[in-house]
Amino acid sequence: MAYVAARGGEAAILQSEQLHQLLNAPLSLATVRMIEASLPYLVDRVMGEGSLYAPELAALALAQTGGDLYEAVLLLRAYRSTQPRLAYAEPVTQTELLTVRRISASFKDIPGGQILGPSLDYSHRLLRLDLLDQDNQDRSAPAPPAATVSSDAPAGEVPPSYDPSPLAVADWQRSEGLLAAVPEVLPTDPASLPDLTREPADFPAPRAHRLQALARADTGGVLALGYASMRGYGLAHPTVNELRLAYADVRLRHPVTGEPFSIGRVRVSQCEVVNTQATELRLGYTATLGWNEVKCIAGAMLDLEMDAPQPHPAHSEEFVLYHTEPVEASGFCIHYKLPHYVTFQSGLDALRDARATATDAPTEPGDVQ
Repeated sequence: MAYVAARGGEAAILQSEQLHQLLNAPLSLATVRMIEASLPYLVDRVMGEGSLYAPELAALALAQTGGDLYEAVLLLRAYRSTQPRLAYAEPVTQTELLTVRRISASFKDIPGGQILGPSLDYSHRLLRLDLLDQDNQDRSAPAPPAATVSSDAPAGEVPPSYDPSPLAVADWQRSEGLLAAVPEVLPTDPASLPDLTREPADFPAPRAHRLQALARADTGGVLALGYASMRGYGLAHPTVNELRLAYADVRLRHPVTGEPFSIGRVRVSQCEVVNTQATELRLGYTATLGWNEVKCIAGAMLDLEMDAPQPHPAHSEEFVLYHTEPVEASGFCIHYKLPHYVTFQSGLDALRDARATATDAPTEPGDVQ
């Protein structure tokens, strides 16, 4: 495919960029702070797909792009690529998470109990039109229950009242013989793990690459393929075994003492889905930075379905991981806006030649005109 560079339009390009900025609110620190505080789930999505946990930078990317998610993710990934890697964090287990929300659709009662946490699942989907009425501007939203508020917790941090996570549902199922036991794994140097941000995935992809790709995959793409599988195109109809929204400590090892210490906490989501097969359960899993339940549920479904021996796209690891990559997918789609004069004219020439050949071709006796 040939491309023609756009030339002679520098002034027009600058004016186009200025017009784009004029159509949005002025870019300011106040705007960035407002986005970070009022749109946390959108900020989480940009951080997850940008594979960089930086709420302030994600909010800045959203403000700078006028809310264009793909452009915001691209900005965050581009910034990430310029930063050096200083250290590798220690692995985090489920029992070390500070859980805010934990539900299971597989069992009514689970070890540690169901924790509804922050959710609109049980709310009426009604627009708050009263907020648009100037006469009602002074009406304040109902205060949250006192048990969910902690004046000691800084903004954006988990209240200290949350306890470490209870036993994972999957671990309980393994103790009951319903799930296969986790194989013994020797301690691994984090630096030796495959890193999708630095090397392309090969297929079949290592487990680490698959989970990394799902963690930063496009939410809409994961949902579309996962939903297609859920509707009946796939092989399974799994159940949400456990869905968690939590805070995870980022722990490093002290360079002198070697002791692990926490440098802060990040918001994380994870989901496990299970499906019955023969004499045991099969497990699908996805985790991501930030709180994004839909992506984790659909991603866990795809993890369960990939490599199944059926021709549905959701069963192909290569199809799923390539086509849910947000920067590559959006970039390839957007590149069609660039000049394609040479290739298009070549196609027109071929079309004219084909028509001329068809018109000039002699007819044989008996041919139907």
